[in-house]
Amino acid sequence: MKTTISAFRADLGGIGGHLRPSATVCSAVSDYVRSELHSLLKDTDISFTGDDMTIVATHTQGCDDRAVHEGLMEALRCGARQAAEEGLYGAGQDLYREAFSGAVKGLGPGIAEMCFEERPNEAFLVLTADKTRPGAFNLPLYLAFADPMVCAGLLLSRKLHQGFRFVIMDVAYAAHDRVVSLEAPQDLYDMAALLRSPERFAIEAIFSRTTGDQSVAVSTARLHNVAGFVTGRDDPVAIVRVQDHFPSTGEVLAPYAIGPFVPGFLRGSHAGALLPVRRNTGVSFFDGPPIVSGAAFCVKQARLTDAVDVFDHPFWDHAARQIAEKTLSIRRQGFFGNAMLTLDELSQSDIINIIRELDDRFVTRKPKAS
Repeated sequence: MKTTISAFRADLGGIGGHLRPSATVCSAVSDYVRSELHSLLKDTDISFTGDDMTIVATHTQGCDDRAVHEGLMEALRCGARQAAEEGLYGAGQDLYREAFSGAVKGLGPGIAEMCFEERPNEAFLVLTADKTRPGAFNLPLYLAFADPMVCAGLLLSRKLHQGFRFVIMDVAYAAHDRVVSLEAPQDLYDMAALLRSPERFAIEAIFSRTTGDQSVAVSTARLHNVAGFVTGRDDPVAIVRVQDHFPSTGEVLAPYAIGPFVPGFLRGSHAGALLPVRRNTGVSFFDGPPIVSGAAFCVKQARLTDAVDVFDHPFWDHAARQIAEKTLSIRRQGFFGNAMLTLDELSQSDIINIIRELDDRFVTRKPKAS
């Protein structure tokens, strides 16, 4: 019997803007899961990062199970209805109930899912980010699974030495899921050529080349236009199995000390350094900054242990101060250059209309006849 981990993540509404959900919204989601889904799910963990809530559920129904997906969607809807009653900002903005037809991915919530035979000691992480996109996981996962400067296990363990297969999606290709599979270390430079552009290419999954087992599932989805909104940009979540023939927990977490600059931040239109924070942390500065939180679990017969807050440690307090300085530095640049995303990335904002309106005011200087 295989265990399935399903992680659903959505913005249900925030207090005072895009800051954090209310306690009653969190309770509405938890109460529905506990009362209505107890016979369907084996175990759950519910938390928030920024203004987005995450439900981690274990079950034995397999990936893409309609009953599980509809049940978790309804739990999120309960939270959204509570948010609307309280007048929270953006209540239910990530949920499009009229679009549900059994396939949820791309319709608002971020979804990561993985099905596997449990190892005797099945350890895994759930990483959730806010005010950024699934591509924010590109560099940390690349370093943890393909770079021996970070993943010492590539040198020290035969189980890891053969490397990993990365599945990468072109999220800008709207018609269908357009993906490529690349092998590390053979395709390392080709992989870097794609992953350097997190707004265009994002890791969807990673598999061990030693066993073929899946280690990583990310809520990567191509951009969808649903009900007039572009979805697939925000609220990413990743499930990462660790230890044994996968990188260790420490190797997966180490790259987050870099605080890489990622797209997102205020109005999804700026660059900021990805800040590791404790679970159930909201956002504040400039509707951000981009943040990531993490929980570590073990699972046995689809039952979860208590969650360990992986960034709740004095080391990360020190790293966070340095990362915050990076964000403050680029914010001093305001709207200029790399501090704000390119015009292609701002195509859904009004700046495009402003530039179009200015077009008629441009004049062409013709050279004078000599």
